[in-house]
Order: sequence, then C-alpha cells, then structure tokens
Amino acid sequence: MSKEIERPNTTALWHTKTADEAIRETASSREGLTSEEAKRRLERYGKNEIGGKDGVNPWLLLWEQFSDFMIVVLVIAAIVAASVGDVVEAIAILVIVVLAGVLGFLQEYRAGKAIESLKKMASPKASVLRDGKEIAVPSDQIVPGDVLIIHTGDRVAADARLIEAKNLKTDEAALTGESLPVEKTVEPLPDKEASVGDRKNMLYMGSASSYGKGAAVVTATGMQTEFGKIADLLQSAEKRKTPLQENLDALGRKLGVFSIALAAVISVVGLLQGYTFVEMFIWGVALAVGIIPEALPAVVTISLALGVRRMVKRRALVRKLPAVETLGATRIICSDKTGTLTKDEMTARKIYAGGDVYVVEGAGYKPEGAIKLAGKSISLAEHEDLRLLLEGGALCSDTKLTNEKEWDIVGDPTEGAVIVAAEKAGVSVEELRKSRPRADEVPFSSERKMMTTINETPDGRIAYAKGAPEVVLDKCSTWNYRGDAVPLDAGAREQIMAQAEAMGADALRVLGFAYRKAAEGDAENSEKDMVFAGLVGMIDPPRPEAIEAIKVCERAGIKPVMITGDHKITAVAVAKELGVLKGGDAISGAELERMSEEEFERRANHTEVFARISPEHKLKIVDALMRKDNVVAMTGDGVNDAPALKKADIGVAMGITGTDVSKEAADMILTDDNFASIVSAVEEGRGIFENIRKYLVFLLSGNMGTVFGLIATLFAGLPLPLYAVHILFINFIMDGLIAIALGVEPPEPGIMDKRPRNVKEGILNPPSLWYIGLIGLWIGAITFGVFAWHIGFDSKPPADVEAEAVTLFFLTLIFARLFNGFSCRSPYQSSFKLGFFSNPALLVSSFVSLALTVAVSYFAFMQEVMQLVWLKGELWLIAAGTAFSLFIVVEVWKLLRKEPRR
Repeated sequence: MSKEIERPNTTALWHTKTADEAIRETASSREGLTSEEAKRRLERYGKNEIGGKDGVNPWLLLWEQFSDFMIVVLVIAAIVAASVGDVVEAIAILVIVVLAGVLGFLQEYRAGKAIESLKKMASPKASVLRDGKEIAVPSDQIVPGDVLIIHTGDRVAADARLIEAKNLKTDEAALTGESLPVEKTVEPLPDKEASVGDRKNMLYMGSASSYGKGAAVVTATGMQTEFGKIADLLQSAEKRKTPLQENLDALGRKLGVFSIALAAVISVVGLLQGYTFVEMFIWGVALAVGIIPEALPAVVTISLALGVRRMVKRRALVRKLPAVETLGATRIICSDKTGTLTKDEMTARKIYAGGDVYVVEGAGYKPEGAIKLAGKSISLAEHEDLRLLLEGGALCSDTKLTNEKEWDIVGDPTEGAVIVAAEKAGVSVEELRKSRPRADEVPFSSERKMMTTINETPDGRIAYAKGAPEVVLDKCSTWNYRGDAVPLDAGAREQIMAQAEAMGADALRVLGFAYRKAAEGDAENSEKDMVFAGLVGMIDPPRPEAIEAIKVCERAGIKPVMITGDHKITAVAVAKELGVLKGGDAISGAELERMSEEEFERRANHTEVFARISPEHKLKIVDALMRKDNVVAMTGDGVNDAPALKKADIGVAMGITGTDVSKEAADMILTDDNFASIVSAVEEGRGIFENIRKYLVFLLSGNMGTVFGLIATLFAGLPLPLYAVHILFINFIMDGLIAIALGVEPPEPGIMDKRPRNVKEGILNPPSLWYIGLIGLWIGAITFGVFAWHIGFDSKPPADVEAEAVTLFFLTLIFARLFNGFSCRSPYQSSFKLGFFSNPALLVSSFVSLALTVAVSYFAFMQEVMQLVWLKGELWLIAAGTAFSLFIVVEVWKLLRKEPRR
C-alpha cells in the first residue's frame, strides 16, 4: 500500500461506482490500509477535521459597535450637554450609548459559534481496518482509503462508499432532513444526479448508524466531506444588515446633519438680531441636542426586548434582538416540512381491507378520530376484514404507544401509525399483545422488505406479516374479500396493487399485511400461502394550526415556501393540503441542478415547493429570493440548514429537533418546532416596528413644532421664547418618558391583514413625513401664537411680561406634545376607538411629565433654575386649550383619511 495517490476526487460520483471500483480508485483494499500508509496519507492530506476561519477580534468587534454614526452623534451630544451644564442629560445619553454598544457586541460575538458546534458533531473515535485488524482510532486520524467498520449506534467519521452492508440503516436527518432512518445498500446507483439523500450506498460524516452493521471505504475527509462543504458555506454566508438597522443608520446620519445645520442657521439669525455669540452658541447646541432623538437606541432596545418576552410566551425564543423587527417585514417564509408544517407523527389515512377503502380521521399519535366507510363511522365488530388487518398489524409490531405528558410512541413511526389506527378502531393493543404473546419471529431485513411474527392465539399459532405491498402480496395465495378468504387471482392482485399505487399517488407510505396458521418451529415456512389482509396508507400529516397560520400568511401578504428533503410527490401532496401550493411551481433538486442561473433566478419567485434539496440548493434558493428584494425567513433543524439559516434575513431553528449547529446559526429558535409560532412572531415584529415608527413620528413632529415656533419668533423680530434649559428639559420628558411609553403600545387590531411594509421606503414613510410636517407646523403656529399674543408682538416687552410669555410658550409646547403622544398611538385609528386606558404606561408617563412641569413652574428654586414664573389660572387654561386643538385636528384628520392596504 505504499503507492502514492492523489486525494480521491470528491466530485467523483462514488455512488455510481461498484464497491470494487471504489476500493481500486482509493488505492485501498478490503483489509484496509497499513499503518505506514495511513501515516503517509495523514501527512499528505491532513487531519480529518472541520476547519474554521480565524475568529473575530473581540476588541475590533467592540470598536465597530461604537463607531456607528448614530452612536458618534450621541456621544457628541452628551459632551455638548455636559458643556452647557446638563450633566444628568449627558450621563443618560452615555448610559444609552454603552448599553446599545455592549448589546450589539454580545449578539455578534455569539453569532460566530456555529462552526464550533459543527466541529462537536464529528465522532471522537472510529473503528477502522488497519493491517487487516479492526482497531479504534481518533476520528481526526482517518484518511482517504481507510475502511470504516460501522456498528449500530456508531457515528460516521468521514464520507465513505459502502462495500458491505448487513441490514444497515443510518440516521441522516441532521444532514439531509430525512426524518426516517435510511436503508443502505452496496449496489451501485445509476442516477448520476441523485441527491445526497438518495445515495443509499454512501455514508456521510455526522450521520449515525441506527441499525445493522457495515463496512465502507473512505472517499473524503475533513473539509472535503459533505459536512466540510457545509462548514465552508457557513463561513462564506454573509449576513446583511436588517431593514431596521439600515433605516436607523440612514436616519441617524440625516438627523445629525440636519440638526447641526439648522441650529447653525438659527444661531446666525440670532446673532444678526443682536444676541451675543456665547448666548447663541449655547442655545444652538441645546437645539441640536433637542432635535436628535438620543433615546432612540433605548426605545428600540426596550421595544425589542419586550417583544422578545411576549414571543417567549408564544413559543419563539429570539437570540438576536433586531430579528424581532425584521420578522415584521418578512415577505417569504421558507419552511421545512417535517415537524414544522407537519406533526412529525406518522398517521394512517386510508385502509384497504375486504375490498373496501376506509378513511381514518385524526392526526398524530393521539388515538382519537373515527374510522369511516362511505362517510359513516363504523363499528369494528361489523367489519371482520378490518379487525383482522388491524389486530395483525398491532401484533406484528414492536412499537409501543405511551401517554406520559402527551401521546407518543416508542419505536418505529410507521408501526406507530398502525397501532394508533387500531386504538382508534377500539382495539386495546396492550391487552391484545398480552392475550396473544409472541412465540417466534422472522425479523425485517432490507433484502426481504418484510417482517413476520408468530403469536399464540386462542385459534392456535398465527403468523402475522407486514412489509412492502408487492412483497407481502407475493407471499399470498388467498385474500380477505367481503368477509371470506377467496383465491387471489390475477385480477385481484391487479386490484390490490392499483389501490397501493393510488395511495402512493396521494403521497402515502403504504404497507401490506397478511396472516396464516403457523406450524410450531417452522417460522420460515409461515411466509408461504398467506392470506392477504389489506393495505394501510400513512403520512406525516399537516399540523392543523399550520393550515390556519398559512391562511393568516395569505391575508398578511406573506408567501410560504416549502423546502424539504422529501420526494417531490410527497412534498406536493402535503403542500396542497396545507394550502402552500396554489398554482406556483414545484421544483426538485435534480431539476434545479439542470437550470441555468438566469432560469432559476426567473423561476425562484414563482416556486412554492422545493423538494429533494441539498444544502447548496437551500443557500442558492435563499440567495435568489433575497436578490429579488424579498425579506426572507428560513427555517431549519439540521446541520445542512445552517448556511441558509445564517444567510437568510431571519434564520429560524427548531428547539426540539434542531441541532446545536442550526441553533447557533439562527436568529430565532422555535421551542415547539411549529410553523404557527413563526407567524405569531411576524405579528410581534410588525407591532414593534410600528411602535418604533410611532416613537419617531411623535418625537420629530414635536421637535419640528419647537423649531417652527422658534423660527417664527426669530423672523418676527420677537425675543427668544425658549432657553437652552427649556429645550433640554422638554427633551428629557418627551424623548424619555413619553417616547418609551409609545414603544410598549400593544399591536393594533388587524395588523396581520396588511401586506408587509416596503423596506425601501424607510422607517419614515410618506404618511409619517406628512404628519411630522403638518403637526409640526400646527405646534409651531399655536406656540408662536400664544407667545406673540401675550407680548403684543412687542420686540422689547417688559421683563415680567416676557417671563410670562416664555412660560406660556413652554407650557403650551409641553401640553401640545402630551396630546400628540396620544394622537401618535395610531396613524389611522381614533384614540377613542383604541381606548385611553389600553396603554397604562402612556397614562403614567403623561401624569409624571405633567407633575414635573408643574413642579418646575411652581417651586421658587426650580423657577430660578428654569427661568420660569407661575402663571394665572386663565393662562394655564389658554395653554391647555390651544394645545388640545392639536388633538381635535388629528382626530378629524383620522376620520377623513382611509388606511391604505399595503
């Protein structure tokens, strides 16, 4: 074995080669490699391990958080606030900045852990043939050409071509998404385009043997394996910024530039009117700080965090806060089938017995549901053929039905479907097995494709068999028809197989059942001249709540797409039943491979089902959908899903069946693996985005009102109506208390009856900008009006009159912004319809804000600091009354305008 070889071609179609060809092309033998040759190959090819890129420098990552434009503007604002004496404001801003930066750092630092989880799935030890002997070696020492020895329970250490297989089944769910163990063979497969899941003569790193034993020659190690390719995809899958992050970054830049420019212009106007440079500098800085929404990171974080708490109650655990809001913009949800859209509980749907087709109702392992014939529920006592089939199926089974916390099975899912159907018909499987104990059996094998048990019954020994319909039928000479055992002629065989094919066309997995009297100690001969009992067709049924959730998606303008490792016929049948497939395309992995990039790009948006899909395909699908400007959510539970989960705008992992790799790559984890929970999370995401928008509309309309009022007084040649300390005080109560209260506003009714928002239009859409402009003008008009009225439009009024006018401007502005807080709870629905008590936080915040305003106006020491005076009662009423006009105007506006369907 000293011959030098090139690394085996990992793109070679190993599944199409014979076992001997695979051995020859890897320069190996059935006795494995020699120790010396294995050592040489290890030096040549490297260790059998999953590599990873160098980790991200945590200090660099931390610096990136604090170099964000919005954060920089806020830091400058804090310095300026401190320089004008407002230390409390400065500290508050810096606390917000630090919290936002640290939170972002922790989220991104954790996101790099997926590769580590992938490495942990590799087997620590592996059995190989070295020098003709079976030995255990560390899995990272495996080299191409090694012969792996696989026993039940072993984890496969590398990709390999089987050269021996004895009833071998492997669990490849983490890699391919196939929910049931895969029967393996050593025979070459002619289909060159067979997907990884269909290559039944191959073993793959990370999969595990669930039954039988085998031997395989290693064809790929380390990063050349299918696992390695996934790791490479995972490293190269870049995450784009969320729509909210992009919107807020752009908004922060615009507001920063706008506030500084506006403050500079107004300060220059003030200088031209005779104010000192120091006065206007301090005033201009205060105005710039007042315009910038420094509580925005806090409001966003609080809104997202509260949304996360609500989502936990709805069985969705969010790992990365921005994901909550991104869900609200989701246009496409790419979902796995098994366990997410379906129950992952095989359920009998149809039974063919005695020439009749029975329909079985109910879904999952809970033994509830009627068995019907021609639409009517039946009694088992009146249907002898059905009783014989169900009792035989229950006895020829090793699976048990349990009910600890919920109904479940211990054993094989297909057997579980049969015993649950028997229980639904009134058969007590446990009592039946006690009364008819098993005496002997002929176990299932992949070559025989059937299983037979011999049971002691009151009628003597009976052999019960189940297996592939054509195999079981071939063992029979008679069949139960209308209560009698009649000869099984060619016509009857065609009739039975036609029923089996019809069930298969409905994507049902079909088993055939038979029985006969058995002689003692003659189990093998019991599989001759049997009586055919019938067929059972079963499927992993759709979750009822998933069907309802898909209807909600349709109303909400969200397109669900099924991406599954199952065969196309099964995927299409389930998709139609769920309501996912409604006139769109269904494409298999093999068909996708044959498409050009342009053709796939064109068809991707119109495809509703992708079947028999590989990891590369999933990444390609997500990438194509995202390039069409869709916000895409992708669900997954296996290692094979991790790259697509990371690439998608929202990666959703399964909490129950999901691998650690998929969870680390995901933004959100479903604790119940249920598609309906994703839709609930979308609703929360929409509500959170609307709250952030409401906060900004409230804040900016109030800030613009302040600016318009100041501009009006300056250009009218009147004294300054507001001092720097006033701007900072209003900024504190409005940007803090009221704004954060709006951030916890409950979602509006009918939020899932709208189409997803257009992420390109930004967080401030045209209606929001109109509101900010018009309400800003209204606030500016009423504040300027009361100020000018009180001083009689005198540019140099008496000091006491000017002090009263400044206080009146101050109070009117605060009252107007408080009323505006209630108006901003909904852009279209009346405050009376929403109810004033439905947001207690806003009521409390308004009361506290009002109390603080009264305090600074009333107490002498505060009056001196704030440069305010106590006003007569009628002036308080004028301030409140003119401000209330804003609330009336907005209510009339809402009454006249209609809410558009997005």
